This record gives sequence, structure tokens and C-alpha cells, in this order.
Amino acid sequence: MKDTLKVEKEITTGTHDIKIKNRKEIEVTGVKEIDSFDQEEFLLQTVMGYVIVRGEKLQLKTLNVQEGLVIIHGKIDDFSYMDDTQPESAKSLFSKLFK
Repeated sequence: MKDTLKVEKEITTGTHDIKIKNRKEIEVTGVKEIDSFDQEEFLLQTVMGYVIVRGEKLQLKTLNVQEGLVIIHGKIDDFSYMDDTQPESAKSLFSKLFK
């Protein structure tokens, strides 16, 4: 099931960091919105562009809307950045994959 979470406070400036701990947890700061997520993939909009996190049994562990912090727990396989100009194509691709 795909879900969407919007961070209530608009974060337009600030820092963006990604920390991976033992491939079991990923911490992302500077998150503006979680566009979609399920147990295998999260699509996050950050202050530095879109980030896709892929893995197995992924769960949203922490969502701090004031700080734009997201912590995802599970087996982290990979993450990658997408250009800001491609979010619609990313959403289209994900919606086709998970229909």
C-alpha cells in the first residue's frame, strides 16, 4: 500500500544529511515531504531534491515534522537522488509499478 505524508512545516533552507547505520536504519534530515512509501521503497522530497530509499521490510520509525527528520528502519539496499525536474516522472513510474 502506498501512502503519502506531508511535513506540515515548510522547510526551504537548512541542512540535508543522510546517515546509514549498519544497513538497518537510515536517517534523513531536510525532508520536506514523504511522497510515497511501502515496505520496499520510500520516495522523499528533501531540500536537496528527491531521494529514493530501497530495501526490505522498511518501516517509518521516526517522523519529526518540526525538524524535517525521517528515520526508516529495515534492511537498506540502496538510496539514490533524482533531479528536482523529475518528480512527476518518478511518481508515474512508481504508480505503474505498484498498480
